[in-house]
Amino acid sequence: MREPVNRTILLLDIERFSRRDDVVQAVLRRTLNTVVDQTLVTAGVEATQQYREDRGDGLIVLISGDVAKTAVLRALLTITPELLHDHNRLASGGAQMRLRMVLAAGEVAHDPQAGTTGGLVGHDLNQAFRLLDSDALRRALAEQADEHCVLAVSTPVYEGVVRHGHHGVRPELFRRTDVTVKDGVLSAWIQGGGTEVPAEGGEAGGVSSRSPAPQPPARAQAPAPERSGGAVFHFHGAPVVHGSLVGGDQHGVSGGQVTGDVILGGSGTKSAPADRAGESRTEDGGRS
Repeated sequence: MREPVNRTILLLDIERFSRRDDVVQAVLRRTLNTVVDQTLVTAGVEATQQYREDRGDGLIVLISGDVAKTAVLRALLTITPELLHDHNRLASGGAQMRLRMVLAAGEVAHDPQAGTTGGLVGHDLNQAFRLLDSDALRRALAEQADEHCVLAVSTPVYEGVVRHGHHGVRPELFRRTDVTVKDGVLSAWIQGGGTEVPAEGGEAGGVSSRSPAPQPPARAQAPAPERSGGAVFHFHGAPVVHGSLVGGDQHGVSGGQVTGDVILGGSGTKSAPADRAGESRTEDGGRS
């Protein structure tokens, strides 16, 4: 086995590939290779700086460590979605292609065997495949029905590249997720669908968990002013106003004036003229 070397690991998988017939699968595989070709050319990756392995419904791409990960990441975030859009706008419903993608980094060894292809070995590669096959990444693509692809980056790629906000890379578009795998929990950062989510109880990916800013104390509300009940007239007996019988205590409303004879308790009196517009005097001299 050869010595392991550090590689940028790019994994791609076609959504719902096995549900297509053989003819459509062949078209999708050719299209995927074309998309990857143009994406890597944009990132400045030469043919001698990459290794590809066909996985049927996807690809493994190992990129030389001397290629800037920022360039690869920018191409995956911009060029790849555009190429998929161009394909899908012309393809039939059964030939639409959407991708799950993982960008990771780590040590990978090549152990080829006579008469076979492939032979890649490495813990970091295994972990990247677990991210690619995770329910979290599948769900992220399913939830973004209007997108053509979804990208997850490993924690080392997020820490070393994404969170620094290099040109064309926006860390606020990545959100952290924890993926349960065979030997524990694996953290990843998924592009799209929200903002960064710090780990519980501390910092995650260089993003500190901050307490919410203190809010100013609420002002005590002044009690509502009591409304005046208006003038109250107490009649004894059954007063008659213009011949109408009024029984019980009556509550007057300030404003206006009363003219004509008002009979109180059986005796008639003349109503007092208004001192000014909207006011009249009651029997005890108060204002109503």
